[in-house]
Amino acid sequence: MSTASSPPNGASQPPRPGIPVPGAHLPGAQPEPADPSRITAEVDQLLAELGPRPAASPAENTETGADITRRARILEQAHDVLVDALATVDKI
Repeated sequence: MSTASSPPNGASQPPRPGIPVPGAHLPGAQPEPADPSRITAEVDQLLAELGPRPAASPAENTETGADITRRARILEQAHDVLVDALATVDKI
């Protein structure tokens, strides 16, 4: 049953003011939609920081551990960029 103000069956309604959008509850959520070129640039910049994977030798265990930690931190930042972008995308 529809009323005079409701759209016909199958028609999508625009979001009403005051209705939360996906991801709006997340800290630091961006009000604007995800910009693919900006997201790609941010992730590419983070991945460029990784550089080539160093050859490990047994004598460099401490340095290798520190490098793994640094690389993990960079990958976590890239992951956060992608998660934030997904939070701004309206799920259909």
